[in-house]
Amino acid sequence: MLKLNRPEFLPLRLKFFAASTFLAAALLGACAATPLPPGTWDRRAAPVVEVTRDGDRWTADYVFNREAPVWAFMDSALMTDVRQPWRPTQWTVETPGVVMERHGHYDVIRTLDGGPVPRHVRFSLKPRAVYLEAEYGTLTFSDGAVALPTRQFDVFALPSVAAAEAMPADLNGVDLEGGASTVTWRDTAGPVLFNGERRANLTTTGERSYVLLGQARVTPGRGLTTVIDPNLPPWIGEEIRSFAPHVGDYYLRRLGAPGVGSETSTVMVSWNGPTERLSSMGGSVLPGLIVMKFEGVGVLNPSPEVLERSRWFIGHESAHFWLGQAVRYEFARDAWITEGGADLMAVRALKALDPAYDDRAELQTEVDDCIALSRNKPVAEAGDRGEHRAYYACGAVFAMTAEGAQKRRDGDWFDFLRPVLADNREDGVLSRAEWLEALTRVSGDPSLAQTIDRMLDQGVGDPAAEIASLFRKTGVPHRVENGNVVLI
Repeated sequence: MLKLNRPEFLPLRLKFFAASTFLAAALLGACAATPLPPGTWDRRAAPVVEVTRDGDRWTADYVFNREAPVWAFMDSALMTDVRQPWRPTQWTVETPGVVMERHGHYDVIRTLDGGPVPRHVRFSLKPRAVYLEAEYGTLTFSDGAVALPTRQFDVFALPSVAAAEAMPADLNGVDLEGGASTVTWRDTAGPVLFNGERRANLTTTGERSYVLLGQARVTPGRGLTTVIDPNLPPWIGEEIRSFAPHVGDYYLRRLGAPGVGSETSTVMVSWNGPTERLSSMGGSVLPGLIVMKFEGVGVLNPSPEVLERSRWFIGHESAHFWLGQAVRYEFARDAWITEGGADLMAVRALKALDPAYDDRAELQTEVDDCIALSRNKPVAEAGDRGEHRAYYACGAVFAMTAEGAQKRRDGDWFDFLRPVLADNREDGVLSRAEWLEALTRVSGDPSLAQTIDRMLDQGVGDPAAEIASLFRKTGVPHRVENGNVVLI
């Protein structure tokens, strides 16, 4: 997931939301760049949930098939700007004697008396669109429709509050009692929308997607269904339909077919209004579905700056069909592999499609941000600090290093990626070790991987010097000026 956001008249700021998109050939396609699931789920512990919209009243009814002192929500992300949990601002427990609290990295429910949580718990919901760290958020449309992430309702059982506080933020490889809830979706006003189709009766279990409740305008097309906010500035929809296919076609030519996809895809585009002094583009992608959010007076009209950022946004998101879906990272701390790699893919694609595009300025921002966000701080722990931008910036720096090494053997970033993707398609995971091994194989210089390891795990006192060393050894054009790395 990705958010481009800026107060008006200030430089664009990039914020991370782990995600992916593919926009190819004559249509848009999509799939997720989500981390691997937890090591083992005891799915017998997963509850049954009924989500109902009845006019302005929303409820979620949980039926648990076992007793547990604590149930924790897997999606317990923080809101980006304030770094506070989103669920307590939108969900209210209606069942007497049950409370929802934050413990460690998770929103949990427990009883006031310390006994088992009742088998039936009801929440009232007030869905709102907020930007989340590394998670899929709610979409709201100006005509009243709302799209909810299907996996927002997944929970796992724990023996105590203390156990919740001890759970790691990254559940990859952790055995859990619980997992994908079986969710029935109901809207008293009519059928819900899922996978581009209206359905009177819908039950989901384990799918990573969105369900739209409300009477939004749905436009079927050849291989593509669109759900576009009626108040969205018209140029945005035109740009999605016209420019995106060119980016997807370029990636197809350079990397080949990603090997996964959907014959019919859906794009949902919401408009959060012309907020003053703001230009915001947010996106996330799931199998067969692209969701985009736009907000701010700065995107009402297609200025050259906004047009360039929107195209870069599309380029980054589309790159994740390869780096994020065909192969994904192993642990959340490895997000630099997919996010930085997608950044460099987007830059190279836009330069190829528009020779006037200032690729050097974009990459200089990556270098500057990596230096600022890695000084005495391990890049691999950036997510814990709320500095997800480090995954993008330093990941792009590491990708530029790999590209430099590849160029010395006659090639570019895509030529480095293509065999790496091919070698890791079978298990679908591109681990940190595999990425660094590919770098050493192409460069013949193990010190490059050692430097990157050090930046990832320990942090360095002078990241500019480390980056200059990486670039010098791989021939990335640059100069060092007053302690700064300046691309040339």
